[in-house]
Amino acid sequence: MEGQGLENIEVPLNDLGKVQIAPEVIQIISGLAALGVKGVAGTRGGVVKGLTQYLGRKNPKQGIKVELEEETRITVSVIVHYGVHLPSVGKEVQEKVKTAVESMTGLEVMDVKVKIVGVQFDGEQEQGTEEIPQRIV
Repeated sequence: MEGQGLENIEVPLNDLGKVQIAPEVIQIISGLAALGVKGVAGTRGGVVKGLTQYLGRKNPKQGIKVELEEETRITVSVIVHYGVHLPSVGKEVQEKVKTAVESMTGLEVMDVKVKIVGVQFDGEQEQGTEEIPQRIV
């Protein structure tokens, strides 16, 4: 899992107790916000691909790295549709992720990095449903 080794973050709320937010929750919020941007075809993790990719299911945590140390920093790896203006899509992903995480968790997001890791052409299958090449015998 990206963002691994991190403890839950505590959000001070009131005198009733504390609220803990797991890094996985921030990954999901960030992934869903990124997928909502026009021009984003999907998110993608690093070298190791999850089982859900082969089953054709989207995983909103995939391709999202969260750092919850002194400051909250998020890295989002996205696949974009061919023909979109990359700087505009990247900026919109940054804004949507920052706004979504801050409004839903109350955390201040210091940094949102966007890595464009692929381009999807018209007519290609959605990310995670690519055909596995067959071996020629």
